[in-house]
Amino acid sequence: MQTHLKFAAHFLRFVSTAALWLAGTGLILMTVFITAQVFMRYVMNDSIVWSEPAAVILMGWFIFLGAAVGIREGYHLSFDVLLYFVPQQTKLILFSISDVVVAAFGFGMAWYGSKLALSAWDVVLPSLGISGAIDFLPLVGGGCLVFLFSIERLFRRAAGLPTARFGEDPVEEI
Repeated sequence: MQTHLKFAAHFLRFVSTAALWLAGTGLILMTVFITAQVFMRYVMNDSIVWSEPAAVILMGWFIFLGAAVGIREGYHLSFDVLLYFVPQQTKLILFSISDVVVAAFGFGMAWYGSKLALSAWDVVLPSLGISGAIDFLPLVGGGCLVFLFSIERLFRRAAGLPTARFGEDPVEEI
């Protein structure tokens, strides 16, 4: 069991790092596209027709990928006042309930996002010339990662390993 958990932790660390790099790259590209659009519109008196929809798609990717990484690293929002007054075992139960709810939310994002993507499959975005499904793929990808990272947190806790929480020191990999 420990060997499988160790392999999964290393693999998910790789996935998390890749998602973070993709999110950062998307943020930079979005900034470049918008800067180019402003320059072209106000200096050259011409517009780049594809820059705004491409920037919005990139923004969806970096938001949902970044949010998924935040789940894995324990940086998602939480309401922790009650946790100051309950014993450690109760805290672990509440953390697990929270992770189950977040996993269900991630599953819902992926499920309903895929339904939206399929419904827009035949729609063509005129400025980009690609399927409208591309608008919903960040929801699907981010939802899958949120689900996966939440399940990882549950397995780590079940194995007695620590999971990161907002404001705490980072958890060492196993």
